[in-house]
This record gives sequence, C-alpha cells and structure tokens, in this order.
Amino acid sequence: MPEKSLIELTGSVENVVFKNEQNGYTVIEINTGSELVTAVGVMPFVNVGEKVRVAGTWVNNPNYGEQFQAEAFEQAEPETSADILKYLSSGAVKGIGPGTAKKIVASFGENSLKIMEKEPMRLCSIKGITEDKALKISAEFRRVGGMRQMMLSLSRYGILPSEAVRIWRAFGPSSLEHIREDPYCLCGGSLGIGFGRADKIAASLDLSPDDICRVRAGIVYVLRHNAGNGHTCLPADKLLPAAARMLKVDEGTAVSALESLKSDSSVVSKAFCGRDFIFTPDLYRSEVYSSGRLKMMLHYPAPSIAGAGDMIADIEKQLGITYAEGQKFAIEEALSKGMLILTGGPGTGKTTTLKAIINILEAEGQKVMLAAPTGRAAKRMAELTGKKAKTIHRLLQVEWDASDTPAFAKNEKNLLKCDALIIDELSMVDAGLFEAVLRALPLGCRLVMVGDCNQLPSVGPGNVLGDLINSGLVPTVQLSRIFRQSMSSLIVTNAHKIVSGQMPDITTHTSDFFFLPCSGSQKIADAVSDLCSRRLPKSYGFSPFADIQVLSPGRKGPLGVKELNAMLQQALNPPSHGKKQISCNGAIFREGDKVMQIKNDYDMQWVLGDGTCGEGVFNGDMGILTSINKRASTLTVQMDNRTVEYTGDKLQELETAYAMTVHKSQGNEFPAVIMPLYRFAPQLMYRNLLYTAVTRAKSLLILIGSSQVLRIMIANDKKTKRYTGLCRLITGEVDDGC
Repeated sequence: MPEKSLIELTGSVENVVFKNEQNGYTVIEINTGSELVTAVGVMPFVNVGEKVRVAGTWVNNPNYGEQFQAEAFEQAEPETSADILKYLSSGAVKGIGPGTAKKIVASFGENSLKIMEKEPMRLCSIKGITEDKALKISAEFRRVGGMRQMMLSLSRYGILPSEAVRIWRAFGPSSLEHIREDPYCLCGGSLGIGFGRADKIAASLDLSPDDICRVRAGIVYVLRHNAGNGHTCLPADKLLPAAARMLKVDEGTAVSALESLKSDSSVVSKAFCGRDFIFTPDLYRSEVYSSGRLKMMLHYPAPSIAGAGDMIADIEKQLGITYAEGQKFAIEEALSKGMLILTGGPGTGKTTTLKAIINILEAEGQKVMLAAPTGRAAKRMAELTGKKAKTIHRLLQVEWDASDTPAFAKNEKNLLKCDALIIDELSMVDAGLFEAVLRALPLGCRLVMVGDCNQLPSVGPGNVLGDLINSGLVPTVQLSRIFRQSMSSLIVTNAHKIVSGQMPDITTHTSDFFFLPCSGSQKIADAVSDLCSRRLPKSYGFSPFADIQVLSPGRKGPLGVKELNAMLQQALNPPSHGKKQISCNGAIFREGDKVMQIKNDYDMQWVLGDGTCGEGVFNGDMGILTSINKRASTLTVQMDNRTVEYTGDKLQELETAYAMTVHKSQGNEFPAVIMPLYRFAPQLMYRNLLYTAVTRAKSLLILIGSSQVLRIMIANDKKTKRYTGLCRLITGEVDDGC
C-alpha cells in the first residue's frame, strides 16, 4: 500500500482546544487565511497567535467532516499587532495577562516582542510595570522563545516533537547546550533517543569517532540493548569487543572508556568466579537488593505452622480427594518454610496444591494476598483459586514520580499488610519488578512463588525463577506426576513430551489437539484464516474474537504477527459502510477490532460498568474496539468489564490482536490456540517457545505447517541464555576465584 504524501498548511493559531503538557499532544484551530482548520497531533509549546507550518494528512469523518492529522510542525513568533495581542493575551508569557498585553501592543505595536527581548526597560513606560517586573517578563519571554528555538533546532537533527518535549523536561532552557556539548546525553534516562540517532547528531557536530563521550555512550548502549534481550549484565570480555566493533574503535579505547564509566559509577563492575561482569546501576541495585533480602528471609523465615499432616488429611476428607506425595510435600514445605517455589507443567496439580496452602493459611488466621504479573494471569488465578487476585503493579499501587518514571506506593516505608503473599507465573517477573515486591514485603511474611520453569523467561531483564531454583538455596518443589483427569488431554501429554524432547503424537485426532500438515507460507496463512473465520466457529462454536487466539513465534515474515493481523482483520472485521476506522503510524484500527495494549501505561484511565473509576492498563491487556470518535481522535475499548478511552496520543500503545507473539501470550490461557509452524529466524526455533505456545491452549490446540519445523524446534533445547547476577549473589559466588 503506497504511503500518503504529506500536505503542508500554514497559518496562525486561533485557538488551543486541548493540550497535554506531559506528552505534547495538542488540538488547535489554525487560520490559514481562507479557512479555519482543526489540527491534531504532537505540537508542544504552541500558543495562540503564533504562526505555524504543519505537515500531515486529511482524515475524513462522515459525521464531522475533515480534520488535519499533523505529523510534523514548525512554529514562529507572531508578526502582526493583532497576532501579537492574541499571543500575549493567551498567557503564553507568564506575568502578562490580557490587560497588560493590550497596553504593550498599544505602545509598541509590531515591535512589542523585540522590545520585550532586547530592551525590556522600555516596558517601564507602561503604567503598572516596574523594573523588576520588566526584567521578569523579558526573562520569561526569552525562555519561551528558547523552547521555540529548541524545537526548530532539534527538528533539523531529526528529533520528533514528542521527543523534544521529553528533552525540554529533562534539560530545560539549556537543552541545546547539553546536546551540543554531549549529544549522547540523549541516550540516557527516559528520553528514548537511540544511540544511532545520537551518533548522527554527533557526526553533524564534527565530534571525533573516538571521543570519550561517544565511546562511553556506546558501551552503555550495548548494555541497555542487551537488557532489552533479557540480560542484567554482560561479561567485560564480551562487552568490550562488541562495543569496539560497533563503534569502530580499537579495544584499548573501549577499555579506557569503561574504566571512566566505572570511576564515576555510571556502570558497576562485579567479579563472579574470576570473571568481570558489567551492570547498569539500576539492574545491579535490583539484583543486589533481591539477593540480600532473600538471604535475610532464609535466615529469618516466617514462623512454621505445626500440624500440617493433620490439616492435609482434614482437607482430603472434606473434599473427597487424595493428594499425591509431591503435593503433600509442597504443602508441608509452604507451611514450615518462610519461602517456597512451586513449579511444574500442566496437569501436575499446582492449582490444587495452591488452594490447599491458601485454605490452611486462612484457617490459621493469616491474611493471604494473591498476585500475578498480568491482568489476565491474575484473573485466571482468581478463577482457579476462588480468591481475589491482583496484578503485581496494582498490588504495589503503581504511581509516577517527578521524572515520569513508574514507582510504587507500597515499599519498605509503606509495607503490604499481609502474612503471606502468593505470586503466580513467576517466570514472567523481571528483576526490577521482583525487587519492588521484596521491598514491600513485611518482615516475617511468607512468600510462595508459583511458575513453570520450562516456560519462556520474562520479557524484561532477569531470570528470576531460573536463578532462584539454580541457587539451590530457595526451597523448591517440582511437581511432575500428571493426574489421571489430565492424561486424557493430548494438549497436556504432548506438552510434557515436548519439554522432555520427544515428538508429540501428531497422528491421533482427538477433540483437543490437531496437527494439520501444510506447506508454503501462503497456504498456511489461508488455512489459519479459514480456521478462524469459518471452521472453528462452525464446528466448535468458538468466537474468533473471544475464544480463538493465533500465536506466532515472531513479528516479521509472511507468518509473523504483523502480516497475520492484517490478513485476519480483513477476514474477520472487513471495512463496511457505517463502520468507522482510523489510521495511526501505518496501522488501521476499525470498530469491532480485537486489540491489545502493548506497553504498561500506569495512568491510563478506565471505568467499570458500575461507574467505578481506576487507572492502569498494562502490557498484554486485550479487548474489543467498540467505537471511534474521529472528530476527537479517540477510541473506546472494552477490556473485560473495563471501558478505556484512548486519545490520539495513546493510539501508538495499541495494536490489533487477532495474532500475537508467543512471548506476549505468557500468563494467558485461551480456549483455542492456532500456531503456524514455519521456518522463522533461528533464534525463535527452540523448544521452550513451542512448549509455552502449546500450554496456552485450554480446550483446543492446532499446529499447522511443517512437521520438520516441529522436529527442529523440539530438538533445539538450548534455553535462552541470559547473563544475570542474582543466582551468584544469593550463593555468594563473588570474587572467590572459583
């Protein structure tokens, strides 16, 4: 589909209808000289009276006509007396109201702004303006002008308006000076400017390739890039050559830069078993704190609860069941130890065991809290246990700090009020979130952690579940026996075959597991579409929106998430008369679409059916797009019982969700799962990813494609290698030369 060419409009700002100071999203009315146009987009620091040039496209709305979606803009000071009056009257310059604005323009006309900047003492000729006030007005005007100049200058470097907002909030009036002195300052914190773009800016400023600032920034970039791949640290002997190759400098220069970073604590160095590992300070803090707190909890455990055997016998009698020996042992460990990891695959009785632990603890008068990493995982936990469960973020009461970084109200100064905390899907919990949990735990609180060690690790950095188990110090019970009621399910039995390296049974056609041989990406795609739109709804009564989920190993390629979503959107929710749609960054959202939140947004507002309001929409939350208001550039999404309104600036946090990656599916269960088996990138062709996908299916699993691909994935038992420090910090394997 060819890209639309951008249209340019110029004019003066007549009205600022809406402005989000946090991200710069703005709705303005522009007088082009021939018409009044409503423009929407990221246009920070814009004020009434200013001249603007915007580039974008027209968006048609059958109800409200056309509006202009701005993708880029430039602004300039107003020139005419009338525009200057509008500008100053709008409150753009602190200290000048409508009355003072009128006096200034009456006295100086078109020269008003020049006088304010260059000759502020002339303002004293106006009644009510003292020398002190004149100087303050001038300083504020220069500050506002600095914002405008910064926007213009940054745009020449390819900095987007939304990025310029973050830069201004970080550095203020000295933003340009900061960038010119060290362009790599853009790579740090929450600014979100990649190293490559900062490097281009540096090149335009004739900064030497081996400049210490550049090499330092490059090393930190490699560390943070690898944090995005799950590593909390990197060995120095891998980090330095990688950074030197990327930067095209000799390794000695990289060594010098690393020593400079160490000296001012920009990175942290720690030796494990005679090998130097490099951390960013935040990830080092997370793992050091977590290891220290865990060791303290092991040394000072929660009080042991006596009589576990009798309690288990009572529950068995009440429920008419018999726990397996492994389950009994797990229950006893949870009651006698202050901490427990309960792990096992599907059908091994983790939930049954967990319910017994909860019931005994509550019978003993203990307050038990339940949490999971995602909303869907928490909902499933609540359904399975019959107890209230929250997301970890909601449990810890996430909020924003002054720098727009998520923080938690529940911490060591405001502890959780519970005697026991149970966390499900621990494999999804990254290093930072685990640290936050431990900081909020009261002394003597029992901690039970549940997860499947064979599933994919967390999307964020760390390998918490694996590190805790591998430490050998945290009490762990692995359930392995498959219960009789689960053995009838080929989903369960084949999942266990896969994790043990065996080929699943793909010849038996049962009601819950099917392998459909198919060759060629287009034929596989067509079959996936037919299954979702016709065969499964007709044969099983499954809803393509509520029940069926397509999972793909990756995002790219002919059977990646992007292509599958476009195909399934066309098949399941095609355009039709009266059905509104809106485009954002090349994606089309249509009323009736299945959509998913793709990042944590802690201040996103939602409303329940009973009118109760709340905030926080998280990565992986799914729903149906129920309505589009094109005039206001808003979408309404129904996520279970929550109604969420997305404004134009938030659309980039949404994507269609007919298909999703296996990584995104963690913590979820779906009635029916379809997974294409095709030759994806080698790094996606491994056993744990396949196992995770298979275990997402509750009632029906369909694998469609090549049996050879299936064999390749099962044979590749190389788990995702992650460099982390938590295990070694727990065990004390530090600087001992082992």
